[in-house]
Amino acid sequence: MGTLGPVSEAHRLDEGRLTDYLVGAGLDDFRQPMTVQQYQGGQSNPTYLLEAAGTRYVLRKKPPGKLLPSAHLVEREYRVMKALAQTDVPVPAMHLLCEDDEVIGTTFFVMEFLEGRVLPDPSIPEASVAERQAIYESLCDTLAKLHNVDYEAIGLGDFGKPANYVQRQLDRWTKQFHAAKTDEMPAMDALIDWLPANMPDEDETAIAHGDFRLENTILHPTEPRVIAVLDWELATLGHPLGDLAYNCMTFHLPHGAPSLKGIAGLDLKGLGIPTEEEYVARYCRMTGRGNIPDFSFYVVFAMFRLASICQGVYARALQGNASSDNALVVGKKAAVLADIAWEIAQKRG
Repeated sequence: MGTLGPVSEAHRLDEGRLTDYLVGAGLDDFRQPMTVQQYQGGQSNPTYLLEAAGTRYVLRKKPPGKLLPSAHLVEREYRVMKALAQTDVPVPAMHLLCEDDEVIGTTFFVMEFLEGRVLPDPSIPEASVAERQAIYESLCDTLAKLHNVDYEAIGLGDFGKPANYVQRQLDRWTKQFHAAKTDEMPAMDALIDWLPANMPDEDETAIAHGDFRLENTILHPTEPRVIAVLDWELATLGHPLGDLAYNCMTFHLPHGAPSLKGIAGLDLKGLGIPTEEEYVARYCRMTGRGNIPDFSFYVVFAMFRLASICQGVYARALQGNASSDNALVVGKKAAVLADIAWEIAQKRG
């Protein structure tokens, strides 16, 4: 979730009204006074640490201002994490959802605070070789657990449309890209033509996180294992291979490039990090599937989708209502992602 700091001017809360609401809602015997800090980093929904009477909670809300259609749906985040509490997928406990805009101006939810580590660099420089290997194995296994969930059985049968996810996502993010476009981007134009023409015939459905990567998990404070998956705002019923490919983008992005957080070019074996092939093979074992012949399509698809998301971040930053100070920098990733995706597409033919 990033480091903690003071609440930014653009995301100030009416702390008095919030305190009164939480007291009235009976949140785990919530007691005044309350202190509020904001997590820095992340481009989606503003996230805060609340502390009251020695107990910590995390609050997540929609950003202010005019929002793109179907974006920032914190109520969906709340619903999917609450449902997954019944499974072996690690998620924080959900405390309450407030859809009354009168309280702090937007819908928000409050969840459990978990003590642990958020690792922003996928090369994990602070870890030993053995720890890196175990962390990547835990990350892969956590994604496999999510995709193995019987979404009907936990009440998420209507969490999305259980068919044609890739086509619908292509339609959605193409529209979102055009809505947020600020400059010409030839690689994105090429991908918009290439992706529908090269889509695999096979279709399947699972709970798709939509933004599954190391930085969106909490690791145990000392052990090399995932104890919670965060940032579910893009979750839906979707194609599990799109989710896996998104998680594998880091293997294709250059290490050390600003905001890209890739590991391409590193000595993965020396670091204890699996190759993409090894990572995908482990996922296949955990989900009971064979090899994935069209995996490069899904990697291109995932990069296109993220490029469109980044362009939206950039457009919001220009309007002044992005939820992070580095949104302008992150937004510039769109063109880089599109270029790398187009290179992969051209190799595939």
